[in-house]
Amino acid sequence: MDMITETENKEKKLVVITGASSGYGKELAQLFSSQGYPLLLLARRVELMKEMNLPNTLCKQVDVTDYASVEAAVKEAEQHFNLPVDLMVNNAGYMALTKSYDTDCFEQWEKMVDVNIKGVLNGTKAVINSMKARNTGTIINISSIAGFKTFTDHSVYCSTKFAVHAFTETAREELAPFNVRMLLVSPGVSETELLSHTTNTTLKNNYLEWKKTMQGQSLKPIEICKSILFIYQMPQSVSIRDLVIAPTRQSG
Repeated sequence: MDMITETENKEKKLVVITGASSGYGKELAQLFSSQGYPLLLLARRVELMKEMNLPNTLCKQVDVTDYASVEAAVKEAEQHFNLPVDLMVNNAGYMALTKSYDTDCFEQWEKMVDVNIKGVLNGTKAVINSMKARNTGTIINISSIAGFKTFTDHSVYCSTKFAVHAFTETAREELAPFNVRMLLVSPGVSETELLSHTTNTTLKNNYLEWKKTMQGQSLKPIEICKSILFIYQMPQSVSIRDLVIAPTRQSG
């Protein structure tokens, strides 16, 4: 069964969260559920989403790089809840620290491009024309402070996040006449699973040493998620376009 539990909720609007099995996605699912929103949760590890046992929630095993599966899940949820998607949170991400000359890491480079860029495009494509036709809706793309500035050992990761920044900014201009919000959230150093994707032990250790300079101030996922909830719950006429949030002790 994809459905965990089902309750009536006619006041809240349908929210879709990608990468909902861990990190920001998991925290967002719990937070939005506590606010009474019906949810469609998308991730590869469907069992981790189901373990949250959230009410009024549909969990689907989806790879965001596969547009057909994203589209099918969105259509199923809209039919199931009899609601259009009002918020799409493109949260799924992948980070593998590499050097620009580490050409043996090409598969990791490709995966960062596929998940971080193509995943955002697929999530957007699945909902954007419905929002445009209805003259309402919000898409929040989870990027990174690495989408504004470069970091050593992050060349490809930064490139993908710069792309998300550029896409969001341009799409915002195109969708403003239709009252659709395109918002960008760019966290700094946070406590998520992202670093676990890095296979180079030296680069991983260097990153951990850098984190120590922040004296334990790396962001907790809930701090990011409360900010996301806040910018979404502002009136549709208010667009908090870019939110960059980082530990106070993160200088770069």
